[in-house]
Amino acid sequence: MLPYKTIQEASAVLVIPFPLIFIELARLAGFDRYKIQPKVRLSWPEMFRCYKDVMRIFLLVVGPLQLVSFPSIKMIGIRTGLPLPSGWEMFAQLLVYFLIEDYTNYWIHRFLHNKWGYEKIHRVHHEYTAPIGYAAPYAHWAEVLALGIPSFLGPAMVPGHMITFWLWICLRNIESIETHSGYDFPWNPTKYIPFYGGAEYHDYHHYVGGQSQSNFASVFTYCDYIYGTDKGYRYQKKIFQKLKGELKGNGEQNGVSYHFSTQDLKSD
Repeated sequence: MLPYKTIQEASAVLVIPFPLIFIELARLAGFDRYKIQPKVRLSWPEMFRCYKDVMRIFLLVVGPLQLVSFPSIKMIGIRTGLPLPSGWEMFAQLLVYFLIEDYTNYWIHRFLHNKWGYEKIHRVHHEYTAPIGYAAPYAHWAEVLALGIPSFLGPAMVPGHMITFWLWICLRNIESIETHSGYDFPWNPTKYIPFYGGAEYHDYHHYVGGQSQSNFASVFTYCDYIYGTDKGYRYQKKIFQKLKGELKGNGEQNGVSYHFSTQDLKSD
């Protein structure tokens, strides 16, 4: 569900997931323990189909956008020359961009989960109930365009330097790929970011699927909390913690996946 403003940005996001794909295919024991849905394994043909479809959208939808990319950036006032932005300026603007994108994305994503939006558009992205890195940009062409609005809205409202804009797109791409990676690594530095959702948080949304009315946020969790759309996830977490405690008490803890009590978890 990522927009791309230049060929370089799109090319980068098509390469970044390679390490995660290797981990998935190699099934390394050291990483398996961090897989969120360990019982779900995609074959190489399934992963290649995802990559192929992403490339098709990239060529047919993203490619033509390059004709208006640079003029649009100049029109909204993003500067390209000296002086370069200070570290503080970049940090402040990036924070604003993330907050604007997250709030706007939340409502577009929530709209896509109504009956019409899901059946006509968003169901494509939800074909992967156990997402992988390439599932981040895997979506209907209309969704790719629609979700480009939140990413471009921040720089349009608070224009900065081209370096800040490039960094923003890069960080947004990496964040979305990490969120769709299917792995919850304990050493991930994003765990120290307040209200950050992450892979486990968004994985639940994909697992529940079309009936999901939970975890719409793209980056942070505050919108879901404020508007009450994280109740299913919080209930699931409570159940998992109880199961972990029981398994640990019995000396049988081997990890817990979403496949415990499926019917109970597939709720709002």
